[in-house]
Amino acid sequence: MQWTTRRGDCYTGVVMTLQGRVALVTGGAVRIGRAIALALAARGADVVISYRTSRRDADATVSDLRALGRRAEAIRADVSNDADVRRLIQRIQRRYRRLDVLVNNAAIFERTPFSALTLPQWNRHLAANLTGPFLCALHAGRLMQRRGEGKIINIADWAGERPYRNYLPYCVSKAGILGLTKALAAELAPSIQVVAVSPGPMLPPPGMAPAARARVVRSVPLRRWGAPEDIANAVVFAVEGTDFMTGTTITVDGGRWLG
Repeated sequence: MQWTTRRGDCYTGVVMTLQGRVALVTGGAVRIGRAIALALAARGADVVISYRTSRRDADATVSDLRALGRRAEAIRADVSNDADVRRLIQRIQRRYRRLDVLVNNAAIFERTPFSALTLPQWNRHLAANLTGPFLCALHAGRLMQRRGEGKIINIADWAGERPYRNYLPYCVSKAGILGLTKALAAELAPSIQVVAVSPGPMLPPPGMAPAARARVVRSVPLRRWGAPEDIANAVVFAVEGTDFMTGTTITVDGGRWLG
């Protein structure tokens, strides 16, 4: 990190800059993950994205990242699998010799009505949405500790604090992300900061009826859906905006919390 001056136990000026850094964005091939990867590269970072099934999308995103003049690559990995995550972090270490920023974005979002909810559905959500970020933070965090610096950004969801019906495993997994963020912040301080970014209504699900979309808009004080770039900008702020923030959540929901 680039500190300007130090007075006793106080630092003046900020902070980590993305120029010349190396970032990993899990699930970085599409949607919000893609927007985050592009935003980090635009600020000067070399970016690795992980993907599980969307190879064509991953290749397209890598091409766009390289067009920004940065090194970039896509690595296939199931983030809920410890061996895959170990290989992912080791490959980054071998090729780039460092990892400065981890964005835990990969997740699944499936409708799971309680009347038909099954244990495999529960396990699948917890594995992808909570165990995956834990494993990535575990292995990336140890690499960051050896360098003495780093930022971990966990993509949460406002449903982790205000759960809604028919998505019980998803909501619980995102509540776990909020707890994981706080626990990691305590474990990794003072050299590594850990922050959650919690989206509200972003990108209507495919096939969502116009009437349902309109109801969501009416529930948001800013009267619109959010865009992936709104989350990407919050992630950039969490990295570059300050180094005096950890264990907290940045909520990007258009004011829906007010409702």
